[in-house]
Amino acid sequence: MSPPTQEALERASQALAGGKLVAFPTETVYGLGGDAGNDQAVADIFAAKGRPSFNPLIVHLPDVAAVERYAVMDERAHQMADLYWPGPLTLVLPRRADAALSLLVSAGLDTVAVRVPRHPTARALLQASGRPIAAPSANRSGHVSPTAPIHVREEFPDGGGGRLALILADGRCPVGVESTVLDLSGEHPVLLRPGSITPEEIEAVLGPIQRAATPGSGVKAPGMLESHYAPGLPVRLNALNAARDEALLGFGPDRFVLGGAERLNLSPAGDLNEAAANLFAMLRRLDKPGLSGIAVMTIPDVGLGLAINDRLRRAAAPRPRDGTG
Repeated sequence: MSPPTQEALERASQALAGGKLVAFPTETVYGLGGDAGNDQAVADIFAAKGRPSFNPLIVHLPDVAAVERYAVMDERAHQMADLYWPGPLTLVLPRRADAALSLLVSAGLDTVAVRVPRHPTARALLQASGRPIAAPSANRSGHVSPTAPIHVREEFPDGGGGRLALILADGRCPVGVESTVLDLSGEHPVLLRPGSITPEEIEAVLGPIQRAATPGSGVKAPGMLESHYAPGLPVRLNALNAARDEALLGFGPDRFVLGGAERLNLSPAGDLNEAAANLFAMLRRLDKPGLSGIAVMTIPDVGLGLAINDRLRRAAAPRPRDGTG
């Protein structure tokens, strides 16, 4: 791990140019980045994560001009970009026929998921490398997403099989849940993944939007697999109490909630922004041997709570038998 000094950014840029992977912070979570135009580098992202080949990757770019080299932006896309880029918004757009991107990035689709991140280290890396960076969350596929550099090192103790050249360590990610994913490739906007930009905020700009169909069916963007963001322990939602051998993940006042061998609270004050920032780190801390599961108190399904509950439902979903979740 290295702080994002100029020397470290140069080393990271050289690693990307040489087809290696680099982990770096965004405002949402840490990403596992590779050159989006290099087939082998993109394949190595899938291999390091153990990620299903049908799950697309987000391409991170420095600005709208760079996005338009790879994707077709209509008026709706420009409206959303004007308001939310740089920031935690991913747009799924038609991919340009001449886009110099690996076909693996889109997992065989004629669309591409793009984002302009806000985090200064992510922006510095994009600027220094001068290349599009494909970067899913820097964790094993289906595991809890990393919001601190130590989480990345825990996920890849062997450096992703030698593929991960460097972790740019720059503290905790301020948002703490993955970006909102909005599909603008068709006639009607479709919310594929909730995030910190809420459906109400999107509809204030674009009018009514559609919600994605059943998770896992017709995967068009990252984070749509039914079982995802999962700790090793089973997750039980809407818990009113916890068994003696369970961990309890609370929200709001929990002094009357009984049980729990281990107890953490996402936000004692019931603040959804604080809860989102703490979600993945606390799931990791409660994912301990000797416990039977993690009981999670009810989270209001409004605003940022939609994104939190989306992640929790996927964490609680049945695990695929082939281990690709």
